[in-house]
Amino acid sequence: MSALSHKIDFAIIFSVKHANPNGDPLNGNRPRTDYDGFGEVTDVCLKRKIRDRLQTAGLAIFVQSDEKKIDGMVSLKARAESDTVGLSKDAFNPKKNTKDQTAALACEKWLDVRAFGQVFAFGKEADAAGVSIAIRGPVTIQSAFSVEPVSITSTQITKSVNGEGDGTKKGSDTMGMKHRVDSAIYVVLGAMTPQLADKTGFSDNDADSIKAILPKLFEGDESSARPAGSMAVKKVIWWQHNSKAGQYSSANVHQSLTVNTDGSYTLTDLPSLKPEIIDGF
Repeated sequence: MSALSHKIDFAIIFSVKHANPNGDPLNGNRPRTDYDGFGEVTDVCLKRKIRDRLQTAGLAIFVQSDEKKIDGMVSLKARAESDTVGLSKDAFNPKKNTKDQTAALACEKWLDVRAFGQVFAFGKEADAAGVSIAIRGPVTIQSAFSVEPVSITSTQITKSVNGEGDGTKKGSDTMGMKHRVDSAIYVVLGAMTPQLADKTGFSDNDADSIKAILPKLFEGDESSARPAGSMAVKKVIWWQHNSKAGQYSSANVHQSLTVNTDGSYTLTDLPSLKPEIIDGF
Protein backbone atom coordinates (compact mmCIF):
# COMPACT_ATOMS: atom_id res chain seq x y z
CA MET A 1 0.00 0.00 0.00
CA SER A 2 1.47 3.37 -1.03
CA ALA A 3 1.89 6.12 1.56
CA LEU A 4 -0.11 9.35 1.76
CA SER A 5 0.16 11.16 -1.57
CA HIS A 6 -1.10 14.63 -0.55
CA LYS A 7 -0.62 16.91 2.42
CA ILE A 8 -3.90 17.33 4.31
CA ASP A 9 -5.06 19.94 6.81
CA PHE A 10 -8.38 19.74 8.62
CA ALA A 11 -10.55 21.47 11.19
CA ILE A 12 -13.51 20.32 13.26
CA ILE A 13 -16.15 22.69 14.63
CA PHE A 14 -18.24 21.15 17.40
CA SER A 15 -20.81 22.27 19.93
CA VAL A 16 -21.10 21.53 23.63
CA LYS A 17 -24.37 22.05 25.48
CA HIS A 18 -24.84 21.11 29.13
CA ALA A 19 -21.90 18.68 29.11
CA ASN A 20 -18.41 18.27 30.49
CA PRO A 21 -16.33 17.74 27.34
CA ASN A 22 -13.05 17.02 29.13
CA GLY A 23 -12.82 17.05 32.91
CA ASP A 24 -9.60 17.95 34.71
CA PRO A 25 -8.88 15.34 37.44
CA LEU A 26 -6.54 17.79 39.18
CA ASN A 27 -9.32 20.36 39.47
CA GLY A 28 -12.25 18.35 40.80
CA ASN A 29 -13.09 17.14 37.27
CA ARG A 30 -14.22 20.62 36.25
CA PRO A 31 -14.22 21.22 32.48
CA ARG A 32 -10.75 22.19 31.36
CA THR A 33 -10.12 25.88 30.72
CA ASP A 34 -7.05 27.98 30.01
CA TYR A 35 -6.02 30.97 32.12
CA ASP A 36 -8.29 33.26 30.08
CA GLY A 37 -11.37 31.11 30.65
CA PHE A 38 -11.54 29.52 27.21
CA GLY A 39 -12.68 25.90 27.24
CA GLU A 40 -10.16 23.25 26.28
CA VAL A 41 -10.36 19.63 25.13
CA THR A 42 -6.90 18.07 25.03
CA ASP A 43 -5.39 16.41 22.00
CA VAL A 44 -5.07 13.20 24.03
CA CYS A 45 -8.83 13.20 24.70
CA LEU A 46 -9.60 13.80 21.02
CA LYS A 47 -7.27 11.04 19.83
CA ARG A 48 -8.97 8.67 22.27
CA LYS A 49 -12.32 9.40 20.64
CA ILE A 50 -10.85 8.96 17.16
CA ARG A 51 -9.36 5.61 18.16
CA ASP A 52 -12.70 4.49 19.60
CA ARG A 53 -14.60 5.42 16.43
CA LEU A 54 -12.01 3.69 14.23
CA GLN A 55 -12.20 0.59 16.42
CA THR A 56 -16.00 0.60 16.16
CA ALA A 57 -15.57 0.76 12.38
CA GLY A 58 -13.65 -2.52 12.56
CA LEU A 59 -10.10 -1.20 12.17
CA ALA A 60 -7.15 -2.56 14.17
CA ILE A 61 -6.27 -0.25 17.09
CA PHE A 62 -3.33 -0.74 19.43
CA VAL A 63 -4.19 1.73 22.23
CA GLN A 64 -7.62 0.44 23.21
CA SER A 65 -9.40 1.89 26.25
CA ASP A 66 -10.08 -0.54 29.09
CA GLU A 67 -13.85 -0.26 28.79
CA LYS A 68 -13.83 -0.84 25.04
CA LYS A 69 -11.03 -3.32 24.51
CA ILE A 70 -12.06 -6.31 22.44
CA ASP A 71 -9.12 -8.69 22.79
CA GLY A 72 -8.87 -9.25 26.55
CA MET A 73 -5.28 -8.01 26.76
CA VAL A 74 -4.43 -6.59 30.19
CA SER A 75 -1.76 -4.15 28.98
CA LEU A 76 -0.19 -2.63 25.91
CA LYS A 77 2.83 -4.87 26.40
CA ALA A 78 0.62 -7.95 26.44
CA ARG A 79 -1.15 -6.81 23.28
CA ALA A 80 2.09 -6.07 21.48
CA GLU A 81 3.70 -9.41 22.38
CA SER A 82 0.63 -11.59 21.90
CA ASP A 83 1.00 -14.30 19.27
CA THR A 84 -2.72 -14.05 18.45
CA VAL A 85 -3.55 -10.32 18.43
CA GLY A 86 -0.12 -8.70 18.42
CA LEU A 87 3.32 -9.20 16.97
CA SER A 88 4.70 -11.88 19.33
CA LYS A 89 7.67 -11.59 21.70
CA ASP A 90 10.09 -12.41 18.92
CA ALA A 91 9.22 -9.14 17.22
CA PHE A 92 10.75 -7.28 20.17
CA ASN A 93 13.82 -9.51 20.43
CA PRO A 94 16.80 -7.40 19.25
CA LYS A 95 18.58 -10.61 18.24
CA LYS A 96 15.82 -11.41 15.73
CA ASN A 97 14.60 -8.00 14.59
CA THR A 98 16.04 -4.51 14.42
CA LYS A 99 14.06 -1.61 15.86
CA ASP A 100 13.17 -0.49 12.34
CA GLN A 101 11.84 -3.95 11.48
CA THR A 102 9.74 -4.08 14.64
CA ALA A 103 8.42 -0.58 14.02
CA ALA A 104 7.44 -1.55 10.47
CA LEU A 105 5.55 -4.60 11.76
CA ALA A 106 3.68 -2.49 14.34
CA CYS A 107 2.76 0.15 11.74
CA GLU A 108 1.48 -2.52 9.38
CA LYS A 109 -0.60 -4.08 12.15
CA TRP A 110 -2.29 -1.08 13.81
CA LEU A 111 -3.80 2.01 12.21
CA ASP A 112 -3.36 4.25 15.24
CA VAL A 113 0.35 3.41 15.40
CA ARG A 114 1.00 4.40 11.80
CA ALA A 115 -1.26 7.47 12.21
CA PHE A 116 -0.31 8.95 15.61
CA GLY A 117 2.92 7.14 16.34
CA GLN A 118 3.70 5.14 19.47
CA VAL A 119 6.44 4.52 21.98
CA PHE A 120 7.07 0.85 22.74
CA ALA A 121 8.99 0.97 26.00
CA PHE A 122 9.17 -2.38 27.74
CA GLY A 123 11.34 -2.94 30.79
CA LYS A 124 14.07 -5.51 31.11
CA GLU A 125 13.14 -9.08 31.90
CA ALA A 126 15.21 -12.08 32.86
CA ASP A 127 15.29 -13.44 29.32
CA ALA A 128 15.32 -10.28 27.25
CA ALA A 129 16.93 -6.87 27.02
CA GLY A 130 14.89 -3.74 27.53
CA VAL A 131 13.12 -2.40 24.45
CA SER A 132 12.48 1.23 23.55
CA ILE A 133 11.14 1.96 20.09
CA ALA A 134 9.75 5.40 19.22
CA ILE A 135 7.55 5.83 16.14
CA ARG A 136 6.67 9.35 15.01
CA GLY A 137 3.27 9.54 13.34
CA PRO A 138 2.16 11.80 10.47
CA VAL A 139 -1.23 12.78 11.97
CA THR A 140 -1.11 15.64 14.44
CA ILE A 141 -4.07 17.13 16.31
CA GLN A 142 -4.08 20.25 18.44
CA SER A 143 -6.14 20.70 21.57
CA ALA A 144 -9.61 22.09 20.89
CA PHE A 145 -10.46 25.52 22.29
CA SER A 146 -13.76 27.31 22.63
CA VAL A 147 -14.44 30.37 20.51
CA GLU A 148 -15.19 32.47 23.59
CA PRO A 149 -14.71 32.00 27.36
CA VAL A 150 -17.05 29.34 28.72
CA SER A 151 -19.63 29.52 31.48
CA ILE A 152 -19.36 26.56 33.87
CA THR A 153 -22.21 25.48 36.14
CA SER A 154 -21.44 23.33 39.18
CA THR A 155 -24.17 21.31 40.89
CA GLN A 156 -23.96 19.47 44.19
CA ILE A 157 -25.32 15.94 44.01
CA THR A 158 -26.07 13.17 46.50
CA LYS A 159 -26.25 9.41 46.11
CA SER A 160 -29.26 7.57 47.46
CA VAL A 161 -27.10 4.84 49.01
CA ASN A 162 -23.79 4.65 50.83
CA GLY A 163 -20.83 3.29 48.94
CA GLU A 164 -19.38 1.93 52.18
CA GLY A 165 -20.09 1.82 55.91
CA ASP A 166 -22.75 -0.04 57.92
CA GLY A 167 -25.71 1.91 56.51
CA THR A 168 -26.71 3.56 59.80
CA LYS A 169 -25.93 7.07 58.56
CA LYS A 170 -25.01 8.92 55.44
CA GLY A 171 -21.32 8.70 54.61
CA SER A 172 -19.15 11.46 53.19
CA ASP A 173 -19.03 9.59 49.88
CA THR A 174 -22.74 10.28 49.28
CA MET A 175 -21.97 13.92 48.45
CA GLY A 176 -20.43 15.01 45.18
CA MET A 177 -20.26 17.65 42.49
CA LYS A 178 -21.07 17.67 38.79
CA HIS A 179 -19.79 20.35 36.45
CA ARG A 180 -20.86 21.28 32.96
CA VAL A 181 -20.23 23.79 30.20
CA ASP A 182 -23.57 25.48 29.55
CA SER A 183 -23.14 26.19 25.85
CA ALA A 184 -20.06 26.70 23.69
CA ILE A 185 -18.50 26.21 20.26
CA TYR A 186 -15.08 24.57 20.07
CA VAL A 187 -12.59 24.30 17.22
CA VAL A 188 -9.85 21.72 16.75
CA LEU A 189 -7.15 21.84 14.07
CA GLY A 190 -5.09 19.02 12.62
CA ALA A 191 -2.80 17.97 9.79
CA MET A 192 -1.45 14.91 7.97
CA THR A 193 2.16 15.03 6.78
CA PRO A 194 3.22 12.82 3.82
CA GLN A 195 6.92 12.98 4.72
CA LEU A 196 6.23 11.16 7.99
CA ALA A 197 3.61 8.93 6.36
CA ASP A 198 6.38 7.59 4.13
CA LYS A 199 8.06 6.20 7.25
CA THR A 200 4.98 4.60 8.85
CA GLY A 201 3.05 3.53 5.75
CA PHE A 202 0.06 5.75 6.56
CA SER A 203 -1.90 5.74 3.30
CA ASP A 204 -4.59 7.65 1.42
CA ASN A 205 -7.03 4.91 2.51
CA ASP A 206 -6.04 5.49 6.14
CA ALA A 207 -6.66 9.21 5.74
CA ASP A 208 -10.07 8.45 4.26
CA SER A 209 -10.86 6.19 7.24
CA ILE A 210 -10.17 9.03 9.67
CA LYS A 211 -12.05 11.50 7.48
CA ALA A 212 -15.10 9.20 7.51
CA ILE A 213 -15.36 9.05 11.30
CA LEU A 214 -14.67 12.71 12.14
CA PRO A 215 -18.27 13.87 11.45
CA LYS A 216 -19.52 11.35 14.05
CA LEU A 217 -16.70 11.84 16.53
CA PHE A 218 -18.96 11.94 19.59
CA GLU A 219 -21.35 9.14 18.65
CA GLY A 220 -21.01 6.22 21.06
CA ASP A 221 -19.16 8.45 23.53
CA GLU A 222 -22.09 9.16 25.84
CA SER A 223 -21.70 9.21 29.60
CA SER A 224 -23.23 10.85 32.65
CA ALA A 225 -20.97 13.85 32.04
CA ARG A 226 -21.72 13.90 28.30
CA PRO A 227 -25.37 12.90 27.72
CA ALA A 228 -26.38 11.73 24.27
CA GLY A 229 -26.71 14.70 21.93
CA SER A 230 -24.92 17.15 24.23
CA MET A 231 -21.81 17.20 22.01
CA ALA A 232 -22.06 17.31 18.25
CA VAL A 233 -19.78 17.93 15.29
CA LYS A 234 -21.14 20.84 13.26
CA LYS A 235 -18.64 20.89 10.38
CA VAL A 236 -15.47 19.15 9.26
CA ILE A 237 -13.33 21.27 6.95
CA TRP A 238 -10.88 19.20 4.90
CA TRP A 239 -8.10 20.80 2.86
CA GLN A 240 -6.34 18.35 0.51
CA HIS A 241 -3.28 19.89 -1.11
CA ASN A 242 -2.17 19.00 -4.62
CA SER A 243 1.21 17.58 -3.62
CA LYS A 244 3.14 16.11 -0.72
CA ALA A 245 4.72 19.47 0.05
CA GLY A 246 1.41 21.33 -0.16
CA GLN A 247 0.64 24.76 -1.58
CA TYR A 248 0.53 26.46 1.84
CA SER A 249 1.82 25.93 5.33
CA SER A 250 -0.56 24.44 7.88
CA ALA A 251 -0.41 27.72 9.79
CA ASN A 252 -1.67 29.66 6.77
CA VAL A 253 -4.40 27.12 6.11
CA HIS A 254 -5.64 27.04 9.70
CA GLN A 255 -5.54 30.84 9.97
CA SER A 256 -7.82 31.10 6.94
CA LEU A 257 -10.66 29.80 9.12
CA THR A 258 -12.60 32.12 11.43
CA VAL A 259 -15.32 30.59 13.60
CA ASN A 260 -18.08 32.63 15.22
CA THR A 261 -19.77 32.07 18.55
CA ASP A 262 -22.91 30.65 16.90
CA GLY A 263 -20.91 28.01 15.02
CA SER A 264 -20.97 29.80 11.68
CA TYR A 265 -17.63 30.42 10.01
CA THR A 266 -15.81 32.26 7.25
CA LEU A 267 -12.91 31.10 5.11
CA THR A 268 -10.28 33.34 3.56
CA ASP A 269 -9.77 32.30 -0.04
CA LEU A 270 -6.57 30.38 -0.70
CA PRO A 271 -5.99 30.26 -4.46
CA SER A 272 -5.77 26.67 -5.80
CA LEU A 273 -6.76 25.17 -2.43
CA LYS A 274 -10.51 24.72 -2.03
CA PRO A 275 -11.64 22.83 1.09
CA GLU A 276 -14.28 20.13 1.27
CA ILE A 277 -17.01 20.99 3.78
CA ILE A 278 -18.58 17.99 5.54
CA ASP A 279 -21.67 18.26 7.72
CA GLY A 280 -21.70 16.66 11.15
CA PHE A 281 -23.35 13.31 11.60
